[in-house]
Amino acid sequence: MGGGPAAVSSQTRTNVIYHGDCIEVMESHIASQSIDLIFADPPYNLSGTGLKWINNQTGGDWFMMNERWDCMSQSEYETFTSRWLQECARVLKRRGSIYVACSYHNIGEIVMNLKRLRFQINNIITWFKTNAMPNMTRRTFTHSTEFVVWSVQDSGWCFNYEKIKEINPDKRKDGSPKQMRDLWQMPLVQGRERLRGTNGRALHPTQKPEEMLKRIILASSVEDHIVLDPFVGTGTTTFIAQQYDRQWIGIEKDPDYVSIANHRMVGNKPG
Repeated sequence: MGGGPAAVSSQTRTNVIYHGDCIEVMESHIASQSIDLIFADPPYNLSGTGLKWINNQTGGDWFMMNERWDCMSQSEYETFTSRWLQECARVLKRRGSIYVACSYHNIGEIVMNLKRLRFQINNIITWFKTNAMPNMTRRTFTHSTEFVVWSVQDSGWCFNYEKIKEINPDKRKDGSPKQMRDLWQMPLVQGRERLRGTNGRALHPTQKPEEMLKRIILASSVEDHIVLDPFVGTGTTTFIAQQYDRQWIGIEKDPDYVSIANHRMVGNKPG
């Protein structure tokens, strides 16, 4: 995508992955109050020195995040966060939900901008990564958690309480369904679910678990609702939305990821 600002489309096209900047695409292609559910996994702004750990015995070779799209000054990052969340607020239906993935590095910017946009925070879900990478520096506690902030704009939001109880892996002592808590224990993506290139390396450094998106989509949408992911990456959100008969929209700036996501949507895992 490129060029100057365009008029916002009066109709929102679904089941498409757009190649472009998410702010520009939302501005020009997504109508106001047309989206039922947003899942966003934005850059955490963590890319650094290219540090790597080869032949790690606990989880295989490890490479520090070092992506161009994840490297901004603090001022640039704050402006970027404000702008994409503002567009999300515009396109989201008044009773819709937005879930934003983050870590302790950027949760402050996410929460403060949501509050500025008059969102109500329903939950901050803690993702406990059961196979978190070891601490290389030995100077801090091992980082084993990330977060997902769930927010709404208005009352009457969709929450499929019984469905979430049904799929909760934690059960009562008698085996009956149990309320799902805001602590989700699941591993970093591995095995067959991890998309890898021919060299064996992960195709995307922050691929989110399919189970995470399953819970979010089943909790906060119903069939034919429109699910938007403005940072779709390799397409986990759109892939799960399609599995559960939701309409979907993905936006991605990197052309390689767009290609991977499109292949995934037609059932062809790359690599």
